[in-house]
Amino acid sequence: MAPTDRFVAETTFRIRYAETDAMGIVHHSNYIVFFEEGRSAYARARGNPYSQFESEGYFLLVSEIGVRYAKPARYEQEITVRVWLEEMKSRGLTFRYEIADATSGELLVSGFTKHVCITQDGKVTRIPESWRSWGDSG
Repeated sequence: MAPTDRFVAETTFRIRYAETDAMGIVHHSNYIVFFEEGRSAYARARGNPYSQFESEGYFLLVSEIGVRYAKPARYEQEITVRVWLEEMKSRGLTFRYEIADATSGELLVSGFTKHVCITQDGKVTRIPESWRSWGDSG
């Protein structure tokens, strides 16, 4: 269940045919792409789009992913991706996700991604203050 004590971003979209298998069920790998779409929506909602983050010379390297599949999403289904910041450290952060049916709210998938902040030349660095402050407020 998404927390109520911190900022949660949501984005809703319809499952495309290309994201499904022959049975019309979303291929498991696409949920990772949905997580990414959620992270992008989160950053935009916080006023610091990821494109700006990159233009300032930073990247978030994915270091770990965890996914729990509860029920499959299907072609043409509208889903809502909810994202929140679980943990903020000086050089890394963790996002949590829920993917639910947009109409019923039924949970389909939950998960997390852990990231390390790097510079354009691949060196681990501190997360910029504009993003680190997200860990201080809801």
